[in-house]
This record gives sequence, C-alpha cells and structure tokens, in this order.
Amino acid sequence: MTLAWSVSAQDKGSSIALAIIPSDLPQDFPASAQNQVINKLNQVLTANGVAKLPGFSQFFITVIASPQTKDITPSAPPQVAQTLEFTFYIADYNTQTVFSQTSVTAKGIGPNEAKSYMDAIRRININSPAIKEFVAQGKAKIIDWYDTQAEAIFKQAEQLAKRHEYEQALYLVSGFPTECRNFDRSLEVGDKIFQKYIDYTCQINLAKARAAWAAEQNSAGAAAAGEFLSEIYPEASCHGDAMALYNEIKTKVLDDWKFEMKMYQDQVDLESQRIDAWKAVGMAYGNHQQPTTTNIAWLR
Repeated sequence: MTLAWSVSAQDKGSSIALAIIPSDLPQDFPASAQNQVINKLNQVLTANGVAKLPGFSQFFITVIASPQTKDITPSAPPQVAQTLEFTFYIADYNTQTVFSQTSVTAKGIGPNEAKSYMDAIRRININSPAIKEFVAQGKAKIIDWYDTQAEAIFKQAEQLAKRHEYEQALYLVSGFPTECRNFDRSLEVGDKIFQKYIDYTCQINLAKARAAWAAEQNSAGAAAAGEFLSEIYPEASCHGDAMALYNEIKTKVLDDWKFEMKMYQDQVDLESQRIDAWKAVGMAYGNHQQPTTTNIAWLR
C-alpha cells in the first residue's frame, strides 16, 4: 500500500522529543529530590515546545548541580541556606556529544540540606532567556544531526529490513523531527518498511493460526488460531488467506468464536493511523533497548 504524503510544513509543528535522564544525586538526598529534578526538566521541555520521550532515547536532557555556598541561619530553628549552580545539558548519549548547555544559579533554604536543595530546584526560572536559548540551540543541533545523517540512516534501515529486522529499521526512521529536510522521505521509507513488516508477520501468524486449527478443530483450537489471526493487519498481502481461514473456522465453531483482527477506526484518517502504527512498532523496539543503567559521568 502506497500513501501520498501531503503534510505541509505549516501543519507539521514540532515533533522533537527528548528523554529525561536525572543525574546521580548525593546519597543523603531523598527520592523526592530526584522526582523534583525530573519534574523541573519536564517543565523546561514543555515550556519550550519539546515533548518528553518515555523510556530511553539517543537524545536526552539532564541537569547537574554544583553547590556554591552553604550557610546555617541563626534563626530558631536554624535553616540551611545554600546557593547552587545548575548546569543543563542536551546531549547525544550514543556519541557522548553535548549539543547545548547552560548554567543558572538558584538559592534555596530549608530545615536541612536536602530540603534546601529541593527549594533551589523549585526556584529555577524555566522561562529565563538562558533556558530558552539553551533549548532552542539543542533543538537546532538535533535537526542538523538528522539532516546530515539522513542518507546513512535510510541506508541502514533498508539493510536491516532486508534481514527481516523490521522493528529496528522502523525505530531508526521513526525519530526524524518534522523540521528536518528529510521528514517526508522518512515517512515514505517507514511506510515501505512497514508494508514489508506486516507482509512478513502475516505469513508467520497465518502459519501459526493454521497449525493451531489443524491441531484442534474445536473452540479451543479456534481460540488459539484467533490469537495469531488478530495480529494480522488489513493491508497485509496474505489478509485474504487469513479471512479464508477465519471463514472456515467460523463455519465449524459458529457463534462460539469471536475475535477482532487489527483494524483502523475509519478510512478518513487512514494515513495518520498507519504512521502511528509503524512508529509504535519502532518505539516498542527502542524501549526494549534501554540500558539497565545510564552513565552520564562523561558530562562532568
């Protein structure tokens, strides 16, 4: 199935998304401090038109705090007042390349050092010119990276597809931001790979469905076959054969057998639903590649 890509530059908006990797916090800080760091980074992204990417991503944002001053107030009870320098980074995890960074200073006060630290985080102005310029520069560097690496990405994705490694191929082409020169082409390449993917998986699921039905031609066998048939997309090349098997099973088990094949909600928004479908396949692959630990000590 070939789709006509007609998304205008004006309608695309921005699709840049970053993972959030909180830097390691001192051992005596409570978990709530890390949660506050994550929330602040999320606020920075949201305020500047960047999405938070769930799971792991090559491109990420983080912040590292460096204490500058610390005093104990003479009040009763005494308070911990400290000044911290927060250095924000947008970087490429794979190549260990910093795309953008900026530092801001914030003061915090609290009944202990941890609470003082959290108060300082809360006081960071996410709308400051420095933060806005930092995010804008990071976005520009990510767009430039995709523009310069596009041909290599497409070539690698096509090679992976030839080896039936479709999920990884779709992961590679699914990351192109809408602002990139090759965004429309990434959709075309992704759609072609997705068609090969659904044709390939259709054959596999159809074979498994036939085997399940041949093993038990009753309601149990029908249920087992239905698990595989439900994974077949309507545009798959073997969809007609799948429907033939469906009708054969339906004739024997009658109304006892009910299941849903993969379907789109309607034909009006078919293009965007199909794009969402193959990007979801790529996203699922990417999430499974998340390392057990994310070491960003190289930023320091």
